[in-house]
Amino acid sequence: MNSETIVAQIEKNAIRLSTPDDLDLLIEAAGDAKYVLLGEASHGTSEFYTWRAELSKRLISEKGFNFIAVEGDWPSCYSLNRYLKHDPGAEPTPRAAMQAFNRWPTWMWANAEIIELAKWMREFNAQRAPEQQKAGFYGLDVYSLWESMEEVIGYLARIGSPELAHAQKAFACFEPFKRNEQSYGLSASFFSESCEEEVVRVLMALHNGRDFGALDAEAALSAEINALVAVNAERYYRAMIRSGPDSWNIRDLHMAETLNRVADFYGPDAKAIIWEHNTHIGDARATDMAGAGMINIGQLLREQHAENDVYAIGFGTHHGTVIAGRAWGAPMEEMRVPPAQRDSWEDLLHRAGSYDKILMLGADNALFQEVIGHRAIGVVYDPEDERGNYVPSRMAQRYDAFLYIEESKALDPLVLGVVHS
Repeated sequence: MNSETIVAQIEKNAIRLSTPDDLDLLIEAAGDAKYVLLGEASHGTSEFYTWRAELSKRLISEKGFNFIAVEGDWPSCYSLNRYLKHDPGAEPTPRAAMQAFNRWPTWMWANAEIIELAKWMREFNAQRAPEQQKAGFYGLDVYSLWESMEEVIGYLARIGSPELAHAQKAFACFEPFKRNEQSYGLSASFFSESCEEEVVRVLMALHNGRDFGALDAEAALSAEINALVAVNAERYYRAMIRSGPDSWNIRDLHMAETLNRVADFYGPDAKAIIWEHNTHIGDARATDMAGAGMINIGQLLREQHAENDVYAIGFGTHHGTVIAGRAWGAPMEEMRVPPAQRDSWEDLLHRAGSYDKILMLGADNALFQEVIGHRAIGVVYDPEDERGNYVPSRMAQRYDAFLYIEESKALDPLVLGVVHS
């Protein structure tokens, strides 16, 4: 790799990012797509959230995008969605709605940056005419097995559905495992004690019985998605016990399927904004993930839709601070993000000018087809040992554009349990 030649090309192609007006180039490039994918190099960096929010607000207000779908749980995100849409019975403030984000890592969506976006979306929706669809906020992830089952039971009870008894019987299959996903996965994998058939039956009943024209069609959609979570979470936790790419692939296939069902709900002209980690939205075929047999939602959307219908923007930073945990379930900490490793993608962007910038990658740019290490920080992070945090990537194949932050800061997490305006 001739790093100095790549640095020179970045200097030529990049524009300085200082204010929201500097996003014009990205808005025009992405605005005609049906799916705009906005990444992040960590789940705890403020600028990744605030710049994605600025892009999303403009895509919604100027380009007619219908909803934001995020790497979060459906039940908790749906609580915020109801607040944004002024639904009867919804929580009165964004902080109150965010009490639903009560499972680790809570900081991913319960943070001050999302509160600001939520306020904007609620005001935008308040100004919509009655016949206009309101902008939504949904979770695509698969982790909420128990919460989603509870939501399905609650919905069926509220509408007096004859399917309630069947759902209660199906979900009773999980009761012996007392909300312990690992215990269920072990039993299902090694002792054939699977609940798969039961939850699939519930999903099919909800899907076949859903009325898109019903008075509360979105509540019916929510029940169906929660049943889908139960189906795929069951598969995910069973696969997690085995080694290999199956659990990762089940998760991203679920996220793509959930996205497609929400898009179908909004109609044939639906336009969606997806917020997920770079490892999910950046095409897996342009990384070493492909060699490991792993796919992701970025790849799946490109395969399912026309080339111009999908636009992916990666995000990264050279150094700064981040919110993460030392281990899964550990207390969140503000940690230092050390300067990027020499000749990594972030280092090359730094050497091209120590300021925030937007880079249009261009699929025909041979220099950006080089395999370059690209930093990925998870919810579990050790800043003293970054050896495994760089994903070999062909950047122009992985993304359409890249937003770079020179010095980033940790996001501002909420302390849950205290509700105030």
